Amino acid sequence: MSVLKKNIAANFVGSIWQSLIGLALIPLYIKFMGIESWGLIGLYVSLQAIFGLLDLGLSNTLNREMARLSVLPNKEQQMRNLLRTLEMVYWGIAVFVGIIAMSLSTLIANYWIKAEGGLPLKTIEQSIFIMGLVIALRMPIGLYSGGFMGLQKHVLLNMINVAVTTLGGFGTVLILWLVVPTIQTFFLCQTVVCIINVLLLALFLWAKLPLGDTKAVFQRQLFKGIWKFAAGISGISIFAVILTQLDKVILIKMVTLEMFGYYTLATAVRISLNRLIAPLFVSIYPRLTQLASIDDHEELKRLYHKSCQFMSVLILPIATVIAFFSYEILFLWTRNQVIAENTHLLVSILICGTAFNGLMHLPFALQLAFGWTSLSIFKNVIALILLVPFIIYMTKHYGATGAALTWLFLNMGYIFLEIPIMHRRILRKEKWRWYLQDVCLPIMSCILVTGLGRICMNKSMSEFMTSFYIIIVSVLTFMATVITIPIYRTWLFERLVKIKVLLQK
Repeated sequence: MSVLKKNIAANFVGSIWQSLIGLALIPLYIKFMGIESWGLIGLYVSLQAIFGLLDLGLSNTLNREMARLSVLPNKEQQMRNLLRTLEMVYWGIAVFVGIIAMSLSTLIANYWIKAEGGLPLKTIEQSIFIMGLVIALRMPIGLYSGGFMGLQKHVLLNMINVAVTTLGGFGTVLILWLVVPTIQTFFLCQTVVCIINVLLLALFLWAKLPLGDTKAVFQRQLFKGIWKFAAGISGISIFAVILTQLDKVILIKMVTLEMFGYYTLATAVRISLNRLIAPLFVSIYPRLTQLASIDDHEELKRLYHKSCQFMSVLILPIATVIAFFSYEILFLWTRNQVIAENTHLLVSILICGTAFNGLMHLPFALQLAFGWTSLSIFKNVIALILLVPFIIYMTKHYGATGAALTWLFLNMGYIFLEIPIMHRRILRKEKWRWYLQDVCLPIMSCILVTGLGRICMNKSMSEFMTSFYIIIVSVLTFMATVITIPIYRTWLFERLVKIKVLLQK
């Protein structure tokens, strides 16, 4: 098996496992701590993303540089010096982030959170304070993960992450159950998990680096070769975080913490789809970078379309089934009718927006492979100018549903506007193949099959039959999507012909 295939398999297994663990534990977290505490976890996710802006593009830059340097001769010492340089800068940023985040705990608790339920103000303040520590500890995880990805050591990275996620997740639930079921306990557990995770990643990454001539040292001049790309990535990240977190920042101010908890739950379902998107992105991106570096455009074009079609097969059937059967899935998952009624429409809207966002990941990877960051910065500037007043209006008049709709409209805009601009510069004449073969045909087949399944569903079915019915519709939707993709249709036809020949013998 090739390194690329091993990386893709490892990323999918690791990501899916972590997603399943997370989804399985969410109902237990809500049961032990309550929906308001779950809303605070949603705030933590948003704050983590916002403070992650101080990453300054260094994680993605380390990913790209490790991938680039690994195929060039006599770059072992430079790779070690680069990691040491970025590591020292990153830990300094992490300490700064921790101090700022913890200092803001009282301000956020008193003036930004609308708590009208059972959580005391002191509990909220303490929780946000501990959040700051967790956020600071999590930051270097991104840097070390970028190093693993650039070296294409994805198998080891996922083994570490799976082990930490599994033990940390079940350990947290066990402590909440047997010790104290509070939100403060949850974040203290996350603190311990983060310390273990970052130590393991740092130790194993340094062990996997090729040996250099001397000890790794901090070199300021290394920034000269990477600062433009890092600055571009940082700019993209700033706008991306604003665009993805703006709905939550506004929503938590305008709705109750309980309602924000429902929105956070819907967001967790949406993010679970990212667990399928991210592995393919992080697996393909280093290879696209290598192909771009050696100007192998034919292989680049082949890999680009093949991976885009695989992305469609991977996420569109799942997203469509969740969108059409959101109420039933939420009820079967949480066993709570109130949660299902308050969350299902949000899930349907957010999951569709995330599916469109996922389709744009590989075109974005192609841009980064060529070091082209200005297009993403430009599109996000325009989106931000238009989106800020729109999301405020939608949230004010339609609450959480309006906020969810802005996420859907944003990603639909990327599909229709960014692709034509990108293919005028990179892989010219490939635009319509991307639209028709890679995206449109799979979307149409998913909507047709799942829509018919929704119409034909008997609402009086038992829970067991409902689960079985949704599984059948999911399988049929997946099969229909595979058939619409040329590369998989050809592969399937060849296998059927071989089977027919064998049977005739």
